[in-house]
Amino acid sequence: MTESQGERVTRTHCPYCSLQCGMTLQKKGRTALEVLPWAEFPVNEGGLCRKGWTAAELRGSRERLTTPMIKDRATGELRAAEWDEALDLIAGKIKDLQASSGPDSVAIFGGGGLTNEKAYQLGKFARVALGTSQIDYNGRWCMSSAASAGNQAFGVDRGLPFPLADVEQAEVVVLVGSNLAETMPPAARHLDRLRERGGKLVVIDPRKTATADRADLFLQPVPGTDLALAQGVLHLLDAAGAIDEEYVAARTTGWGKVRRSVASWWPERVERVSGVMTAELRALVDLLAANEKIMILTARGAEQHSQGTATVLGWINVALALGLPGREHAGYGCLTGQGNGQGGREHGQKADQLPGYRMIDDPAARAHVAQVWGVTPESLPGKGKSAYELLDSLGQLGTGGGADGPRALLVFGSNIVVSAPRATHVTQRLESLDLLVVCDIVMSETAAIADVVLPITQWAEESGTMTNLEGRVILREQAVEPPKGVRSDLDVIAGLAERLASPVPFGTDVEEIFAELGRASAGGKADYSGISYDRIRDEQGVFWPCPAVPEGGDQHPGTPRMFADSFATPDGKARFLVVEHAGPAEPTDAEFPLHLTTGRVLAQYQSGAQTRRVRSLPDAGPFVEIHPMLANRIGAHDGDPVIVRTRRGEMKAPAKVVTTIRPDTVFIPFHWVGANRLTNDALDPSSRMPEFKVCAAEVTA
Repeated sequence: MTESQGERVTRTHCPYCSLQCGMTLQKKGRTALEVLPWAEFPVNEGGLCRKGWTAAELRGSRERLTTPMIKDRATGELRAAEWDEALDLIAGKIKDLQASSGPDSVAIFGGGGLTNEKAYQLGKFARVALGTSQIDYNGRWCMSSAASAGNQAFGVDRGLPFPLADVEQAEVVVLVGSNLAETMPPAARHLDRLRERGGKLVVIDPRKTATADRADLFLQPVPGTDLALAQGVLHLLDAAGAIDEEYVAARTTGWGKVRRSVASWWPERVERVSGVMTAELRALVDLLAANEKIMILTARGAEQHSQGTATVLGWINVALALGLPGREHAGYGCLTGQGNGQGGREHGQKADQLPGYRMIDDPAARAHVAQVWGVTPESLPGKGKSAYELLDSLGQLGTGGGADGPRALLVFGSNIVVSAPRATHVTQRLESLDLLVVCDIVMSETAAIADVVLPITQWAEESGTMTNLEGRVILREQAVEPPKGVRSDLDVIAGLAERLASPVPFGTDVEEIFAELGRASAGGKADYSGISYDRIRDEQGVFWPCPAVPEGGDQHPGTPRMFADSFATPDGKARFLVVEHAGPAEPTDAEFPLHLTTGRVLAQYQSGAQTRRVRSLPDAGPFVEIHPMLANRIGAHDGDPVIVRTRRGEMKAPAKVVTTIRPDTVFIPFHWVGANRLTNDALDPSSRMPEFKVCAAEVTA
């Protein structure tokens, strides 16, 4: 933070996606902020998308919450309240519920946009102050399938095991289910530089997006068939003798079983299942066989499926067969979506994890974390329900008539009503609760049905660390004071912990919390113990794992690139794993003959709770993208309202007739209420990821 002509200048990071682009905030007058470039930050080099450039505008919104609100049970209306009244009410109801129905009658739902400090304190608060096992977060819906696959194949989950800028030096980059140019526009510069150097870009997507417009090779599969495509690629690579046999023998296990499992995925079968022509499949394989520096990157389009983990493992099998992971300017990676999608799952707000990416059912992990927290391992609860399963269980009665699911839910950093699959059902579960508490900066759709709404700080009004898609731990610095009446999530946690007579205190100093997080993570897969705020400032971020070293020794340099010598498995070798294509959980039929898929648009982010309130960002509302052949068949024209129906509900929105989507597929952006009323809640058996990206649908004019 520096002073310039009486105006404070702060280097920080964008509040949106996992690029965590560097930016400079300059304070003008008492409260106004101007967003300026931070050219030296390597991820975006001063570039921002329109969301980043306008990020400060929400601070002046009339819709900003600045006082706690409590629902009047008689009228159903929210009224203004004092902080003490609101926190006392919450704590009192929690005590009553837990006294009558046990610790798990109260649940926590966190967010992938929370800072590392908040995610850490939230997990600690759930397990220590509440004693509940019922905590999960919306990051379960982001890249949990890639995380599950990475842990199984490599022994560790880090979205990109190399800096994003390494993409420029590859010879071939394969994007599976990623529209990078619209979801993370500043990252597209790396793709452009790749192509300027003579590299090739392959895009695999049911829609011909702005990213696909850059592609040298574009494959357009049926939604939910990316795994079949991966199996076919591996089959042809093996047939062509393109397997790196030396690498496979020295650095992997399980290849023999996988080789046999893909033997039946001949190109004609892949074409029949995926719709990708044999010639296109062979063109991809020819590219992969002819080059060494290859990156395969998956994203939500491939991962948000009931077979998401298997799909990622299929593409990891391709990467391992080619000998890519650990090779310079090559490998497999996942393009994380949410701002702290990586860090948010590393430090305890997932149902099955403790800080440092430790598993909660591991006795050694429980002992280590309990010692840092100052409690006994036996006092820590066990594994809870995953995000959707938790929401589905809210307010449910057991067979004996008593409470089976949680009766209270505290929500931090998530707009569940818009973002959950089968959203109408989930909203009904939220409305059945005895207590719903929402912490937010605006009156989101979820806050609007809450019993208590707490106004919390925005990114520019607080400091805290985030971990971007590269595994780079960065620091968002506070630039301005929050409005009067607004508090941090950390203040909320501390205030409730005190009222609930927590056995240990909860502080609010972010550097002290980060230091404790480091101690709790020490020795874990995601070891932050060698990272400090000062190091982050000096080095423009530090890559984990970065363990602390004994006093007097040279500090650990961090780990920008992983797997050069070994993998994080007991024997140091990566695992080939057999996977089988099963297709979407809900296939099309005569009643629902189309595939519905969902995704983002350039000007909006996630549930839109923030971006829809920024006047400089275009907000035309939801639309239904359909092919001209489909439009002609149902008698719809561009701009006409159409109705999309699935087995879970229906919505009406204007048609957007384009030639860039498959004729058998329709697309709806999920930033507005409606899209997720249609999506399927079928879950991946490993990651518990819902199948957001495909379900059977009907469209009528």
